[in-house]
Amino acid sequence: MIESSPILSELESDALTELVNLGVSNAASSLREMVQEEVILSVPKVSIVTREEALANLGESEGTRLVGVHQDFEGDIKGRALLIFPEARSMELVRAVVGGNLDFEDMLELEQEALAETGNVLLNGCLATIANQLQRNLKISLPEVIYGRGIEFFTLTAQSSSSDRVLFIYINFAIKKRDIQGYISMLLDMPSLVILKQLLQAFIQRTAGPSVLSSNVVE
Repeated sequence: MIESSPILSELESDALTELVNLGVSNAASSLREMVQEEVILSVPKVSIVTREEALANLGESEGTRLVGVHQDFEGDIKGRALLIFPEARSMELVRAVVGGNLDFEDMLELEQEALAETGNVLLNGCLATIANQLQRNLKISLPEVIYGRGIEFFTLTAQSSSSDRVLFIYINFAIKKRDIQGYISMLLDMPSLVILKQLLQAFIQRTAGPSVLSSNVVE
C-alpha cells in the first residue's frame, strides 16, 4: 500500500496528485488518438520510497523482464519519467500503435520506433502539462527504450544506490480492448523534492489563495 509522502503536507500532496492527473489525462488523450482505442488510467499515487520499494510497489519481482521508455528531465527540478510494462506485452503495444496488418518481422523492425513514440507521447505530454501549471520550464531528453529486470530503471545517476530514497509517482494504465497493462512513473531525488514543495506552495497560492496554505501548515 503506497502512502502519501510524509514530507509533503496533505494539501501539497493533493495538489501534486491533481497536477499529475491532469498531465497524464492530457497525454492519454493523445495516445487514444494514436491507437484509436480507449486508454484507462488509475488515480496517481505519491510516496517516498527506496528504489527497491518502488519496484515492489509496481508488483514486479527483480526477475521479471520489463521493457520501458524513459525520459530524463531537468530544470528547477530534475528526475526521470518512465513508461514500463512486461516485455512479453511489448509487441502487443507495437501492434496497437502501428496497426494489425503488419507481419511479425515487420513489427520487430518498427518496435524501437513505436515504443519510443508511445513513451514520448505519454511522458513528454505529461511533463509539459505539469511544468506549465508550475510555471517552470523543463528540459526533457529524447525517449530511450530500455530492457531489464527492474531496479536499473529507477537509477537517476551513476552514483544512485538502491537504498536511496526518492519521490515516487505511479499510474496504472491499460488499453481496454487489448491485453496491455503497464505503469507510468516518475522519480525525483530529495533535493528536487525540496524545490518541488516550494513550487507546489506557489501553485496553491495562485489557485486557492494564501489563506488555504496557512491553514494547512504541518507542525
